[in-house]
Amino acid sequence: MLILGISAFYHDSGAAIINNGEILAAAQEERFSREKHDSSFPINSIKFCLKQANSNLKDLKYVVFYDKPILKFERLLQTHICSSPLGFNFFKKSMPLWLKEKLFQKKILLDSLRNLGLNLDSSQLLFSEHHMSHAASAFFPSPFKESLILTMDGVGEWATTTISKGDNNKISILKEINFPHSIGMLYSAFTYYLGFKVNSGEYKVMGLAPYGQPKFKEIILKKLMEVKNDGSYQLNMDYFDYCKNLKMINKKFENLFGQTRRLDDSQPLNQFHKDIAASIQKVIEVVIIKICRYISKEFNRPNLCLAGGVALNCVANGLIHNSKLFKNVWVQPASNDSGGAIGAALLGYYQHYEGKRVVKRSDSMKSSYLGPQFKTNEVQHFLKKNGIIYKKYNHKELISKTVEALAKQRAVGWMQGRMEFGPRALGNRSILGDPRSKDMQKILNLKIKYRESFRPFAPSILLDQIKDWFEGDMISPYMLLVTKVKKKFIQKIPSVTHIDHSARIHTVSKETNLLFYNLIKEFFIKTGCPMLINTSFNVRGEPIVCSPYDAYNCFMGTNLDNLIIDNFFLIKEKQTKLKNTQYIYSENNYDD
Repeated sequence: MLILGISAFYHDSGAAIINNGEILAAAQEERFSREKHDSSFPINSIKFCLKQANSNLKDLKYVVFYDKPILKFERLLQTHICSSPLGFNFFKKSMPLWLKEKLFQKKILLDSLRNLGLNLDSSQLLFSEHHMSHAASAFFPSPFKESLILTMDGVGEWATTTISKGDNNKISILKEINFPHSIGMLYSAFTYYLGFKVNSGEYKVMGLAPYGQPKFKEIILKKLMEVKNDGSYQLNMDYFDYCKNLKMINKKFENLFGQTRRLDDSQPLNQFHKDIAASIQKVIEVVIIKICRYISKEFNRPNLCLAGGVALNCVANGLIHNSKLFKNVWVQPASNDSGGAIGAALLGYYQHYEGKRVVKRSDSMKSSYLGPQFKTNEVQHFLKKNGIIYKKYNHKELISKTVEALAKQRAVGWMQGRMEFGPRALGNRSILGDPRSKDMQKILNLKIKYRESFRPFAPSILLDQIKDWFEGDMISPYMLLVTKVKKKFIQKIPSVTHIDHSARIHTVSKETNLLFYNLIKEFFIKTGCPMLINTSFNVRGEPIVCSPYDAYNCFMGTNLDNLIIDNFFLIKEKQTKLKNTQYIYSENNYDD
């Protein structure tokens, strides 16, 4: 019972394949195409998923798309009619794309799959509503037999915030808030106002927020929106332009805060921008906690699952966890649209086919290690073919050499095993550093990641040490919760301690990633510090590395000191070949 899930045509395209409810593989298209947030039909992700499942398209029972294009078109038409005549130019620009492509996505999907070799019967192509896909991606892999599900994003077809309940193999939506009222669009409007890119720069707002004071919180709550005690809300659309223009905000919005929009990164960030970021972050937290307080009391269920783009706001997630409104909280690690592919496939199995669900004690995401893996001989072939200088070690030697480098304040690229699915690097496609260093955060941001200096880094910490170093009793295997560093350790781990003394933690256990666990444990033995800096293995504007080719190019194009791929240890100073590396074809090459 193989089912393929697909998300595509908006942002963060991806594919996932399941067999009798078990997730076999999942990947974002951007990792293969190397185009950040790639929205195209995920041909490479589909090829990978089929290969990982040791199958071909003829074995598929269903293909499930993650949203319903006709409902989206209905929303677009109604929005334009309601905003007429102001939105006419926007309408003119958007209609040709819909009439040429988006309105006929069923045909496009069938044709694209046929080009891959599958002559699908139209009854085998299913469509799920967007928020149902998100909800399914959160509930079905969770360790709960029953749960409430909170889904928040920009917009699906109509829904922007939904409350659902999951019972064994069924999900039903209980309440929803519809477009144009959207907590995701509100946050994106401020992302736009601060000069960051919508649908990718929201995490920058979250990182900037602790540098400011929420001076504008009350203005937002009084002028831009109305929030009720149950967390339901309405936006004052007089200040927003996203219904009738390609812009998020208008002049009235800018006048409310007394400054024009910051256009891009060429303009400096000042205290005003930091206070704006702090204010919208605080507002989002207020709304989310109100929703959680209401649904906890109203529906009296001990478990909560989270999905949708807003669920990547790990500060808000940490507040939900610490509120104790729910006994257990589980967040889908690929909460953005790419994760909708997993949810769509699981909906096809559980709700369409009515398959039996087996709930696992931890969860069914396989620690999110669902992407490609390159064999030792494939890596060695790539290194030799390109004349790259390396040494090969066994695992014990490799860990010892890597810890030695890290303890000397060297920045290390670390590529092992299967690539992570979702936006977080969890120890298989990571850049690592020493959290004790006062300079490492600045070095990684400016000389390796090439990104804003205010951006924080996460600690990957041994699970059994979390209580000693951080406040609360928190398990965070997907790096999606923020908590406070204990006061006595703030000065000891400056490179993973944000300005407000918080950290986005990643807990590592033997069961989730034995090699990475052993690396951190060896570093702990050597230094007395049971954690490492862990950030995604990429530079600003590029996707996380997928292949040895990607990893080597990132290594040589940055100030990384060492690169470890599989059992191979590379030192920057010994490399002589800086350009023109060749991609060596292997069974794991899924590009056309």
